[in-house]
Amino acid sequence: MRTYARITGWGKYLPEKILTNYDLEKMVSTSDDWIRSRTGIGERRIAGEQESASTMGTEAARLALEMAEVLPHELDLIIVSTSTPDNVFPACASLVQNALGATRAGAFDVNAACTGWLCALAVGSQFIANGVYRNVLIVGSDVYSRVLDWSDRNTCILFGDGAGAVVLQASDVPSGPLGFVLGSDGAGGVHVYAHNYFGAAGGRPHKGRPYLEMNGREVYKFAVKVVCEATSQIVAEAGLKLADVDLFVFHQANDRIIRAAVKTLDIPLEKVLINLDVYGNTSSASIPIALCDAVERGMLKDGSRVVMVAFGAGLSWGASIVQWGVREEAFSPARQAFSPNAIPVMESRG
Repeated sequence: MRTYARITGWGKYLPEKILTNYDLEKMVSTSDDWIRSRTGIGERRIAGEQESASTMGTEAARLALEMAEVLPHELDLIIVSTSTPDNVFPACASLVQNALGATRAGAFDVNAACTGWLCALAVGSQFIANGVYRNVLIVGSDVYSRVLDWSDRNTCILFGDGAGAVVLQASDVPSGPLGFVLGSDGAGGVHVYAHNYFGAAGGRPHKGRPYLEMNGREVYKFAVKVVCEATSQIVAEAGLKLADVDLFVFHQANDRIIRAAVKTLDIPLEKVLINLDVYGNTSSASIPIALCDAVERGMLKDGSRVVMVAFGAGLSWGASIVQWGVREEAFSPARQAFSPNAIPVMESRG
């Protein structure tokens, strides 16, 4: 019997500080009209001095665990997707593990920039599908405000900080991620990148802050192309048609990219989640935050088929189709007995 990685909990965290386009007008040569017309973004969240990828990821994880009614020490594995970790090492996932008290869980990071969370979801799903683990936490968390050149209006207007997380649990009911498409074109890595402090092979260590650099025109052309191709591919591999999909969650990078893909694919805009107007591009946190918003807006319910597509530095891209479903009758007695201060007795535990 096949084992599925059912999504049973989700959570998001956004910093309190809001940076509006009008605030940016005072910092760099730009305007609210200029930003909105080119990106669709109106505001974004900025992490506080005491916040980081691990602290934000931990808060999103706590909400996901509470939703799933899973205690931290029941977790088998924690995977954090981030390209802005607290440190080069230890892994951000290890910091999240410690903060949660998930003493049984293995922990490691995945870095595929904005595509990272889908890559982490693919990895975590395989551990469950192969029968290795039963409870896996997948976190996406980024603080791009720390790697932006705030004098560069072409990049500083795009990004915001935030985190999102889901809990995956083993299930014999067809649900959760049903397939993945992952791709990379390393030749395009020159179009969006950030230096590190150690330099490239044979080079000298980078001096100063490792600012993000991006060729917006090339990234735009790449993004529209791969969003359309990856969406069509994942739906076809699932034996479905675009009309069979209830919700499309595309990486929230630019409203023009999303709308161009929607037009090319000829899908109804009402089936597409868009929240970049208030969050900006939160990198690997983009899709899990969007999933949370989709539930809050009533766009995602038990039984929904959702297609998720991301793209980013690498150049990288990924897609997944998910059968959304949260509750199982076999789990209901344990769920009703759940207490945050006690371990629920679940007969289905392996």
